[in-house]
Amino acid sequence: MPAKGKHRRPKHNPITRKLALAGTSGAALTLPLISATTAGAVETTAAPAARTTATAAAAAAPTTYSVVAGDTLSEIAAKHSVSGGWKQLYAANRSAIGDNPAIIRPGIKLKLGTEAKADRASRSAARPALTYANNLDGWIRESLAVMAKHGIPGTYNGIHRNVMRESSGNPLAINNWDINAQNGIPSKGLLQVIDPTFRSYHVPGTSSDSYDPVANITAACNYAAARYGSIDNVNGPY
Repeated sequence: MPAKGKHRRPKHNPITRKLALAGTSGAALTLPLISATTAGAVETTAAPAARTTATAAAAAAPTTYSVVAGDTLSEIAAKHSVSGGWKQLYAANRSAIGDNPAIIRPGIKLKLGTEAKADRASRSAARPALTYANNLDGWIRESLAVMAKHGIPGTYNGIHRNVMRESSGNPLAINNWDINAQNGIPSKGLLQVIDPTFRSYHVPGTSSDSYDPVANITAACNYAAARYGSIDNVNGPY
């Protein structure tokens, strides 16, 4: 982010935003070995029996539990091996339990395991994904969302003011004539960040390309927060 007053010869090439799709991986179930009663019986008898027993046990595992007097969420979670313990059990059943996890009424049915996970998945699927316009307004708003997750201060007006001062809103703007350019590290992007600063203040979850609008804004605001307290304090209002 160089000092104000520089003249720039911005490039006007279009940019391409890239989205990365994150995959998920499944968990493998490892069954215990069962000793054979006679030599050579492991492959032909014991292993199939172990698989059959494990399958039957999984099928018989309860998906709900009816609370009885004296129960606590922690005891129920431990007894039924609920992943995430009582907190996860409470999160999956809060609508039935109420606001106080220490008080659970006898007779209510709690969702366990697969059913609780399916319920959480359906709630997540019901929430529409938030999208942003591929323009300056959208880039700033997306950056602000990332900044909020990482506790980086800054406002829309503060970012917009500095973007217009630094690059006139051109994400491919580059300064090829100041001292940074002479040193081989020209200022780039919407907020004119040099590569060493971009790398030092890059925010996880954004692109590693310093020309990327969201990554450039977010890294610059992260730097401004460390140097000036906030991007809002850089150069002041118009």
